[in-house]
Amino acid sequence: MFCVQIKALEEKYADVQKVPEPHADLSEWWTVYDYGFDTVRKWPKHYKPVYPEDRRRERFKVEKAEFKAKRKAARDVFIANEMAAGASHELAAKLQIKPAVDITGGTPADPVATPPGDAANAPAVTGAKAASADKGEYVVPAVPGAVAAKDSPVAFLFPGQGSQAVGMLKSVSHIPAVKEMCDKAKDILGYDLLDVCVNGPKEKLDATEFAQPALFLAGLAAVEKLRVDSPAVVESCSACAGLSLGEYTALVFAGAMTFEEGLKVVKVRAESMAAAAKVGDHGMLSVVGLKDDVLDRCVADAKRALGDGVVCEVANKLFPTGRVVSGDKSALEEVTKLATAAGAMKCAVLAVSGAFHTQRMESARDALVKALFDVDFKPMTMPVYSNVSGAPFYTHTIVPSLLAEQLVSPVLWEDTVRGLVSAGKTEMYELGPKTQIKSMAKRIDAEVWKKFKNVDVSV
Repeated sequence: MFCVQIKALEEKYADVQKVPEPHADLSEWWTVYDYGFDTVRKWPKHYKPVYPEDRRRERFKVEKAEFKAKRKAARDVFIANEMAAGASHELAAKLQIKPAVDITGGTPADPVATPPGDAANAPAVTGAKAASADKGEYVVPAVPGAVAAKDSPVAFLFPGQGSQAVGMLKSVSHIPAVKEMCDKAKDILGYDLLDVCVNGPKEKLDATEFAQPALFLAGLAAVEKLRVDSPAVVESCSACAGLSLGEYTALVFAGAMTFEEGLKVVKVRAESMAAAAKVGDHGMLSVVGLKDDVLDRCVADAKRALGDGVVCEVANKLFPTGRVVSGDKSALEEVTKLATAAGAMKCAVLAVSGAFHTQRMESARDALVKALFDVDFKPMTMPVYSNVSGAPFYTHTIVPSLLAEQLVSPVLWEDTVRGLVSAGKTEMYELGPKTQIKSMAKRIDAEVWKKFKNVDVSV
């Protein structure tokens, strides 16, 4: 009887056009972003595409154990030697980092790296610092008031410029701690930052000099929201990091500097970056779908074609095959042509005002150095990962040097997230407006992404 009914239905609808069921990944944002809606729509229902990140993930699993062992061995030896010599700026020199501020010496350091021979005259480090160096692990320096690093899988991540949205903070402005920060921000900045966040206009909030203080405050406001909703989660956080501007939010959360100190530095950073962006014609370009060696070749060819004096660098390494090139607009146009010809899935100019994280920000770096000199940096209560190295700041004394260098150096965000995962931080929270960081996390580690949580203050 059932077969007869089926046959009758088939005959009844024989003239109706049959439409195959869509592929499940048609609803995946990244799939459509990479391959295009029309392409994914044509995939058969049971088609199993092999995504670039899948292949990379499989290779990464095979190589991970060997890589971690080699990295730890090298890090153990390197940090033990440097910490034994007490030479934080010597470490900066070996990383090709110019020490921006010597907060232990009482005066701004010379912008040229300390000569290697001077390290021999530095005092030896003993006690907790030496022990931590021997183990190659993060341990907060043994000073009065320092808090030992917690052992939990929870890590907080703070977004950078581009996540701002008109209306943000409105839903959390009633929280006493947030209200207090907004009042302090008004005194420090000289304008009502909460009003800019809530009411805009968008053009004003998107401007660098307003967006950076706004996101700095928004990240800390998200912490207070989570503290109200889930105080145990905040207490269990054992590591943190921030994307570009977000690194300042992370450092304040970890106790390296106060809210007031952080906002004053961010104000100088934002205003000096905006000023530097107005000198010349430069910007940033998102490139998706090329391996690093191919993109590096495109950048080198573009610089060669345009001659001496042109600035063009890979400035953000966000996720596998997801990079941002920063530099002069003429060079970015050339990179777009070369990268597209090389098979890039997408090249898109970003809505930013200048070539951030390149030498075009050198004047901003100089202004930032002066602001950092006024900060009384404290030992951190947990590991904070640096954008410059992709690894934790091993001591609070190196923080100002790396913050200044961050302005003119690539942001190693993919390395940062992988480092957190390798350290067992598999429960990540994005604190701030939108889901900028979570979207990138899916490309870096799909398993971590599945557990990723957002504390959104964009409304």
